[in-house]
Amino acid sequence: MPELAPFDPELLVRTLARHRVQYVLIGALAARLFGFPRVTADADIAPSREADNLIHLADALHELEARIYTETIPEGLAFDCNPAMLARGDTWNLITRAGRVDVMFAPAGTRGYAELAPSAVHFEVFDQDLLVARLEDILRSKEAADRPQDRQDAMLIRAMLADRKDGLPPPSGPS
Repeated sequence: MPELAPFDPELLVRTLARHRVQYVLIGALAARLFGFPRVTADADIAPSREADNLIHLADALHELEARIYTETIPEGLAFDCNPAMLARGDTWNLITRAGRVDVMFAPAGTRGYAELAPSAVHFEVFDQDLLVARLEDILRSKEAADRPQDRQDAMLIRAMLADRKDGLPPPSGPS
């Protein structure tokens, strides 16, 4: 991967679906599906840690030519992307043919997929059923991460949630 691939959420979603990866979309991209105003150039996913799912995830990441992302080597470092290796970490910051992807088995403030999936919202995106973390769960994770961008995002998400409580309907999901 000589140069950085532009962010291609369609390629990512379709590849993960083709490999039957079980995950919940989290972070700013997930929040955008609820009307969050900030544009993002990456995807954050919380995949299941089940053994079969790690196999599916590894296969999808191989197809996407995943490499470990670092700021000093943005084109990424090669790594042995296999189920056992993926299981060893809680967070993998990757660069792929679909752009930046952060794989988080235990996103800040959550216990990961097992906690997020039961209450996740279904959206149809690129003709795929996509599980998306509830806005309240995204807020909880952003507050727990407490980085400058997360604090800014949390303020916007709190305002979105307050508008809903004031009787404004949530934005409809894409079809």
